[in-house]
Amino acid sequence: MILLPFSYGHGGRSMPKYLQSMATKYQWTFRARLRSGALGWRGSHLACRRLKEAVTEVKNAARTDPVTAGDGFVSLMERIWPAFQHVDTSSGALGGAVYWAQEELLPIAISAPADRKTRDKWLDRLWQAIEDDGVDYLSPVGERWGELCGSREIASCWADRFLELLRTAWSDPRPGNYVRGTSVCLSSLVAAGRHHELLELLALQRFPSWHDRKFGLRALLSEGRLEEALQYAEASHGLNQPRAAIDAECEKILLDLGRVDEAYEKYALTANRASTGLATFRAISRRYPGRNPKTILLDLDTWSGEPGLWFAAAKDAGFLDLALEFAQAGRTDPRTLSRASRDFLKKDARFSLDVGRLAIERILEGYGYELTGMDAIEAYGHFMAAAQALGVSSQACAEVLAMAAKHPGAAADILVRRCSVDPLATEAPGKAIAVARRFSTRRRPARR
Repeated sequence: MILLPFSYGHGGRSMPKYLQSMATKYQWTFRARLRSGALGWRGSHLACRRLKEAVTEVKNAARTDPVTAGDGFVSLMERIWPAFQHVDTSSGALGGAVYWAQEELLPIAISAPADRKTRDKWLDRLWQAIEDDGVDYLSPVGERWGELCGSREIASCWADRFLELLRTAWSDPRPGNYVRGTSVCLSSLVAAGRHHELLELLALQRFPSWHDRKFGLRALLSEGRLEEALQYAEASHGLNQPRAAIDAECEKILLDLGRVDEAYEKYALTANRASTGLATFRAISRRYPGRNPKTILLDLDTWSGEPGLWFAAAKDAGFLDLALEFAQAGRTDPRTLSRASRDFLKKDARFSLDVGRLAIERILEGYGYELTGMDAIEAYGHFMAAAQALGVSSQACAEVLAMAAKHPGAAADILVRRCSVDPLATEAPGKAIAVARRFSTRRRPARR
C-alpha cells in the first residue's frame, strides 16, 4: 500500500471555508534585516540601502495585494526606530532616507482596501511605533493620520482621543506643554470634517506654529474658502517659521485665484528656491510659462542681489551676453566658468574665450573651494583652445602672463610654466599647489 501525501484537491477533497478565508502570512525579507539593534554607529550607509530594499519589496507586493503591502508598510514603520536607534544620523542621510520611504509608501497604505478591523489594527500598531520613536522619524505618518484612518468615523474617534488633552495643554498659561499626538489629532479633525473645532483649537495657541497651523489651512481650503485661507497663511509668517513653505502655500492659493502677477511678484523666488540657481530658474519657468525667461533672470538678479548665482541659468537659457554679465558682476565658481568655456568652444568661441579668461582670473584671485593645480591647468587649456580657434593665441598667452604677474602665487607659477613650456610643467599640479600652501602656512618651530 502506497501512502500519498495529504493535499486539498486530491481525491475530491476541498479546503474548508474557514480555512479559505484565512489570509496567508507574507514573509517579508526586510524584517530580518531591520531587527532591533541590527545596525551600529557607523551603519548609516547600510541603513539607507536596507530602507531602499524594503521600499522596493513593499511596492512589488502592492502590485498584486495592496492590503498585504499596507501591512508591510506598518511592519516597516514598527522597525525603523528599533533598528536605527544606535546609528549616527549627523549627516542627515538616514533622516532623508526615512522621510523618502514614508512618502513612497504612505499612499499604498492610505489607498489599500482594508476592512475596519484590519485598519484599526494598523492604526494601533502605528501609534505604538510613534510613541516608541525616539527622534520623531515617523512625523510624516502623524501628519497624514487622517488619511490613514480611511473614514470620517475612524478619524473622529482618533481626534477625540487627544482633543481634550490638547485643549488643556494649549489653554494652560504656563509655557512648555507638549502633546505627542498633536499632529495625529489635528490631521484627524481635518479628515473628520470637524473644521470649526480645529480652528477654535488652533486659536488657543499662545505661540502659533506653522507646523500646526497648516492643518487649519487645509481645513479652509477643503471648504473652498480661498481668500480666508490666503489671509490665514500670510498671518502665519513670523520668527522661526518656515518662510519657504508658507510662501509656497500662498503662491498656490493666488494661482488658484487667477492672480498670477501678484503670485509672481510676492512669492516666486522664495516659494521656488532650490539648491542651485539653475534649478530655481527652471522651477519658476515651469510655474510661470507665460513669463519671458530673460525677464525672470533679471528679476532673480534683482531679488537675490547675487548675479553670479544665475550664470548657469542664463547660459542654459541661451542668453550668453547676460550670463557673461552675471559672471563678471558676481562670484560664479571658477570650475563652473571653466566647464562653460569647454562646452561652448565649438558653439561660440568668443564666449568660450571670455568665460575662460574670467575663470583664470578668479582662480588667481583665490575664488573657489579647494582648487588644485589641475583646475588651473584645465581652465588654461580651455582658454587657449578658444584663443586658437579665434587665432589670438599669442595675445591670450600674454594676458595669462599679465594676470599671473598681478596675482602671484602657486597657481600663477603653474600658469607661467604652462605659457613658457617649462619642463617643470609636467609636475603633478595638485601636489604643487598643496605644497606651496603648506609652506606658506607652516609655523616655525619655537626656539628653546
